[in-house]
Order: sequence, then C-alpha cells, then structure tokens
Amino acid sequence: MSLTNRSLVSTLDFTVGEQDKLLTLAEIIMKTPKEYRHLLDGRVMASLFFEPSTRTRLSFEAAALRLGGQVIGFSEASSSSAAKGESLSDTIRTVSQYADIIVIRHPKEGAAQIAAGASDVPVINAGDGGHEHPTQTLTDLLTIRSIKKHIDGLVVGCCGDLKFGRTVHSLVKNISRYKNVSFIFASPEELRMPRFLRTYLNDNGVMYTETDNMDDCIRHMDVLYMTRVQRERFFNEEDYIRLKDLFILDMNKLKNAKKDMCVLHPLPRVNEIAYEVDADERAAYFQQASCGVYARMALMSMLLEEV
Repeated sequence: MSLTNRSLVSTLDFTVGEQDKLLTLAEIIMKTPKEYRHLLDGRVMASLFFEPSTRTRLSFEAAALRLGGQVIGFSEASSSSAAKGESLSDTIRTVSQYADIIVIRHPKEGAAQIAAGASDVPVINAGDGGHEHPTQTLTDLLTIRSIKKHIDGLVVGCCGDLKFGRTVHSLVKNISRYKNVSFIFASPEELRMPRFLRTYLNDNGVMYTETDNMDDCIRHMDVLYMTRVQRERFFNEEDYIRLKDLFILDMNKLKNAKKDMCVLHPLPRVNEIAYEVDADERAAYFQQASCGVYARMALMSMLLEEV
C-alpha cells in the first residue's frame, strides 16, 4: 500500500512492510545523498512547533532542505496565532493552504490527530505531550538496523523514565511487532512502564522483564535505550530531584554489557549517560541523531510521492 498523501500520527500507522520499505529508502539516501538533493524542489514544509525542540525541529528542517525543499513555520507557540486564541484546527486549515506537508509538535496529547483531521496535506507528528513520537522511532529503528543489521530477535533494554517518555512508548509499541523481540524495563517504581503498554505487550504475547536494578540485567541486552528523567513532566520538583540520578550509565556498568551492544538515547542528555561513555564504540546516540535526518528525508519523500 502506498504512503502517498497519508499522515503519520501514531507509531503504528504504517505496517511493518511499509516501514521496512521506508527504512530501506533511508539507507539508500544515507549512502547516496547527492542523488536526492533536488527531490523536493518547489515543495514547502511547514514546521509548527508549539513546544520547544532542538534536535527534532532542526532534523526535519535539515531533511527538507537537503531534499531541495523550503521551510516555513514557527518554533514556539507564542510566535503563532495560538497566542491570540486561535484554535489548533483553524491554524492547521490555514497553514495547509501554504504548505505541501506539515510537521507539528504540541504539548497536548492527541493534538497531532486533530491536526491530521483538519489538514488538506499530510501531517507528521513530531511529538504530542507524553503520548507518541513516531519519527523518533523511525530514527531509532534505522540506527538499530544500521548497527545490528537486523531487528528480529533482539533483547531491547529501556532504562530511566519509562512512564512519561513518549520516545520509549513509541519504540516499544513499534519494535514489538518484529519477530521474537523481547524487553527489559529498568526504572524506579514511580517511573515504570505505563499499564496500557504492559497490557499491549501482554495481549500480543511479547516477553518483557521489569527491574529496578540495571546492573543485574545489562549483560542480556542487545540494545540499551537510555532516557532522561523529564523535569517538564513532573508536577512536584521534589519528586524530580529524588528520581533524576537513580539510573546513570557509566563505564563501570558497561563492563558487564555485550561487546556489540549499542547504546541509544533520543537526546537531550542531562546526566543519565556519563560523558566517558561517548568514547566507547557502543555509544550510538550521536549516530542516531544523524540517522534522524535520513529517516525523515525518506518519510517526506514517500508521503509526497516523490519516490
């Protein structure tokens, strides 16, 4: 089934087959980027960020520009008519008259779905509240495929803030569709994986283990997905301070890990990965940032039927 003119709101919007086709295209673009630098000539991407972002916003803008497209938009809600009280639907209906594709990040869960329903052009969810972040998942999967050469059968460790982390929620839902993938969830009790995701895994027969001690299980992991404890998701500053330093990856912990394990992190990093880890060959989070541009280049190309 073609991805042309479709929106990407949820991490499960594409089938595994469609997703693998997209990842293959991203790998091709990664190897031969010059062949795609005029693919979106004359096309306009609207970048609507109602919530602060550095990596995701710049990654999308870089992807559009590298394909020859142009970018319009804003980087904070105060720069838009939302500050005047305009509804999200009206904003999207208007912007879809100016652009060929819309990328939206919003602090409220479900905002991307509302945008997709109001738009005349494809909409890409660049993160909505603590809900989902599907293009980060495409980035994560592309990075894993680039390093491990496969996804089936991997043991994926997820560590840190598993309650509020939209990136890890999207990844778990998506990658669990591949054959024989299993999970190890390491977090404090207060930040454990939400019930709805555990129910999803149980209903689909996906194996997972929960622990509050990463040291005991890191040796089993093929992939370790670290996350930061997100200050902006807490209502109580004392809770944030109490939990933020409980899971820190350093070289001492990596001594027990597989030599070919890869360490991922959606970034930004605060202190959950020690800087000494950056020099280790298993550290893949900056490679991950690079993969994000190519994943988004492939996505926009397919949604706009340019490949």
